[in-house]
Amino acid sequence: MEPCVALIRGINVGKAKRVAMAELRQMAAGLGAEAVATLLNSGNLVCRHRSAPLLAEGLETAIARDCGFSARVLALAGAALDDIVAANPYAGLADDPARLLVAFPLETAALAGCAAVEYDRAGPERLHIGAGAAYLWCAAGLMDSPLATDFTRRQGERFTVRNWATVLKLQQALPR
Repeated sequence: MEPCVALIRGINVGKAKRVAMAELRQMAAGLGAEAVATLLNSGNLVCRHRSAPLLAEGLETAIARDCGFSARVLALAGAALDDIVAANPYAGLADDPARLLVAFPLETAALAGCAAVEYDRAGPERLHIGAGAAYLWCAAGLMDSPLATDFTRRQGERFTVRNWATVLKLQQALPR
């Protein structure tokens, strides 16, 4: 059993695609996960499981079966999340962790498409495409960010995004 984090895309945003975190924990436990915990109400789960890919596949199936809608799930081994955290080139720049986003690709090939994102490269915003995630520093905030807007428009459902504070909380919550 290895530490895993599961990121469920697009649940509990507005009134659609609602999943109670207790139900999500039960789904994971039903898939053989141990030490299951959720973080916030937005589709973040940590546990120990025998395989991150099997956890993702199982959660996608369980959500469709039990909730009646589909939701993409990315599950990472704890070591992979540690690598993504360590590789963040903007960690020291983030005076507000809510403005630093980590975009986790739902398919590895999605990272290649990030190069097409348009923003003012001479301005304060920054985009870094790493081996396991893309990092977006939205200096003026998300609402006024051309980078976040174009990233969402171009990449949309190919990623699930978490702010830096949430990523660090997930890393801390991993059952080791």
